[in-house]
Amino acid sequence: MLKIYNTLTRKKEVFNPRVEGKAGMYVCGMTVYDYCHIGHARVMVVFDTVARYFRYLGYDLTYVRNITDIDDKIIQRAQENGETFIELTERFIDAMHEDERALSVLPPDIEPRATQSIPAIIAMIEALIANGLAYTGGNGDVFYAVSKFKNYGQLSGKNPDDLLAGERVDVDLAKRNPLDFVLWKMAKAGEPSWQSPWGLGRPGWHIECSAMSTCSLGNHFDIHGGGMDLQFPHHENEIAQSEGATGEKFVNLWMHNGFVRINEEKMSKSLGNFFTVREVLNHYRNRHGDGAGEVIRFFILSSHYRSPLNYSDEQLNEAKAALTRLYTALRGVEVIDALLEDDYKIRFQQAMDDDFNTPVALSVLFDLATELNKAKKVNKEKIHLLAATLKYLGGLLGILQDDPEAFLKGRVFHVEIIESFTLTDRFTAKATDLTEEHIEQQIQARLDAKKSKNWALADQIRDELKQQGVILEDAPNDTTSWRRE
Repeated sequence: MLKIYNTLTRKKEVFNPRVEGKAGMYVCGMTVYDYCHIGHARVMVVFDTVARYFRYLGYDLTYVRNITDIDDKIIQRAQENGETFIELTERFIDAMHEDERALSVLPPDIEPRATQSIPAIIAMIEALIANGLAYTGGNGDVFYAVSKFKNYGQLSGKNPDDLLAGERVDVDLAKRNPLDFVLWKMAKAGEPSWQSPWGLGRPGWHIECSAMSTCSLGNHFDIHGGGMDLQFPHHENEIAQSEGATGEKFVNLWMHNGFVRINEEKMSKSLGNFFTVREVLNHYRNRHGDGAGEVIRFFILSSHYRSPLNYSDEQLNEAKAALTRLYTALRGVEVIDALLEDDYKIRFQQAMDDDFNTPVALSVLFDLATELNKAKKVNKEKIHLLAATLKYLGGLLGILQDDPEAFLKGRVFHVEIIESFTLTDRFTAKATDLTEEHIEQQIQARLDAKKSKNWALADQIRDELKQQGVILEDAPNDTTSWRRE
């Protein structure tokens, strides 16, 4: 029985779909004016894992994740770069999809863009005006009248009166109330614009998601997700807009993932303390080889999605070591189609049914790996069943789908750091590839040295390989295998 923590009610609830056997989930996606950072990666990985598990349970899931491809930041960045906003957004949409693939994130079923949803946005604003919940301000912009929506603040737990009392910004004479927010912005010279009943302009950020979600999933759907920072005002405003326009309940269940933190601060572009996904991938390929994307994904899943996630070199190193243990257990075992080991499958499902508790689900995989390692020595008839179960359950989390040899021997790029990899300095690098062929040649040279009883040379070769991140696994008379550190 799947239970999910509902931010709206502040408790875990049994998931009851609106339509039996079906589920609709909308997640706020990226604003594409720059590369995705690790905080964005957490949103991608968390809700990709949620989607995978819904499908495992047999639900016909429609997963929608939008793209915000027009807003103030996009316009400003395009102007700074001397390019059109379309050129800017297309480049970063392509980069976002590259990052997704590196993290084994499956594409959503529907990926609407704000600029492709203008008619629906205008129609929703017209409905809000007709329902007395929106008005044209003194500057020509269209605003939502927050005081007209009686349940404003229900998601975030904020009281509108308290918000008003704490309002410290200058009074905007175009608004009737300081809490009112913009639905449609009148065009400024040189900015992208679309024709509307209120003249040339463009949509506000909040209305975009209300229009895209309801057009994709209907006025009332099952799950809305996103980062914790979106609870207020974005998701609060979405509820007010959507329910104010349709007269129906907007969403049954709200899911919010926790922040990624660094130096005990939320990682974000606005604070400037962020690493992009591709920076981290490039930086850690020199340690983790081609499996760097899977290491990042494992790192994200190692904490419960609602908890803060502390980013550090040590955390990624631990993720690499943990994945190495799991892949080492699968090494040398042919994984064939087989029935799954019921005890582990049940324990895994119990963990995931408890609000997608991936840390506990991962602990089940480690127990599986331990039994698989023992079975290699004493119960070889069972190893195929255990290996098939380990790989299958790992696949539900988006991990362990690589060939074990490919992961353990994955290419390592020796990176020359020109600048330190810190919050304030970025790095550039040049890379050379330590090939498998070279490693095998060194292993053979070491074996030859041992046959000649040149133990000093054999030890030197082993130590040099270790310094380059290659660990040799020896048997009494041979080097049986090797792996990247």
